[in-house]
Amino acid sequence: MDYGFHAPTMSWPVVGGLMIEPTESEDLFEIDRFIYSLMKIREEIQDIVDGKQDKEDNLLKLSPFTLPYLMITDWNHKFTREQAGYPAPWLHELGKVFPSVGRIDNVYGDRNLVCECPPMSEYLI
Repeated sequence: MDYGFHAPTMSWPVVGGLMIEPTESEDLFEIDRFIYSLMKIREEIQDIVDGKQDKEDNLLKLSPFTLPYLMITDWNHKFTREQAGYPAPWLHELGKVFPSVGRIDNVYGDRNLVCECPPMSEYLI
């Protein structure tokens, strides 16, 4: 989302692999922007591996960055607001829609099923 994309359809058909399916309406310019974004994200990963970015306080772990978060007075990160809010050059030109929320419980919802359904007894007539 920091690069200006809504999450595409993704699946993991092979262990360790990721398949991304863009829609048929995406033109070559959009596909190229997406590939550039994936390459930049890979660079963010490599910066953590190489020790250039802190393992806890980094662009990847703290993303996505909301506008209110970018505007806080005390910016105590080793990366710039520019790197966090506008990681790709086209975001200035095309405009950017900032996500309304940042990470929530990280991967908790993916690993822990939470059902807010009424009990089965309420479905009985």
